Amino acid sequence: MVNILFDCPNIDDFYEELKEYFSEDSKVAVIAFSYYDDFVYDNDSWKKVYGKGIGPCYFETVEPLGRFGVPEKNIEFINYFADTKESAEEKIKKANTLYFTGGLPDRMMERIEAFGLTDILKNFDGVVVGYSAGAVIQLKDYHLTPDNDYPEFGYYKGLGYLDDLCIEVHYENKDVQNESIRRVLKECKKPLYVTHTRQGGLVYENGKVRTMGNVDVYMP
Repeated sequence: MVNILFDCPNIDDFYEELKEYFSEDSKVAVIAFSYYDDFVYDNDSWKKVYGKGIGPCYFETVEPLGRFGVPEKNIEFINYFADTKESAEEKIKKANTLYFTGGLPDRMMERIEAFGLTDILKNFDGVVVGYSAGAVIQLKDYHLTPDNDYPEFGYYKGLGYLDDLCIEVHYENKDVQNESIRRVLKECKKPLYVTHTRQGGLVYENGKVRTMGNVDVYMP
């Protein structure tokens, strides 16, 4: 398995560093479960966000992958409102790449579990890509720093692909972020990778981490 964890969906900004992981043979299953309940609540509202040729999150996913040569026809979104567990599992089984979108990581995990996809996702063995929420849920446990969506610091359960690092996304040198960094280093005692907003990410492969762009690394 290769894990790609990014701050934002602009993975094509790092074309040279990531091109080996994508090709015209890539088949991508997009887990589009991280949406906000106020904006997505049925199939029609889901399409406005993720729908083919319509949704902004469709374009921000498909266009960067297309730059790596991934054909649009090879990218399938899993729709929480229109797919069944069986059709979703079929998309995942056909894929050699998983893509987790940004948004709300705890709600994404809740929806994955409610849909019955936890086991098949945990057992996936291929390239796993995610940004923001889709990055942190790749960890066994992740933290969220207080912001507009999460008023209090908290630890949450992820999918468990990785268990030997922590990640802080969307870093902008705010006091609340620096306090979270200090707390995580003290409590988790793991290397902490801090990605600056829209400026980078990291690849985890064969037990080794490679950073790209503007990423700070703190050791416990």
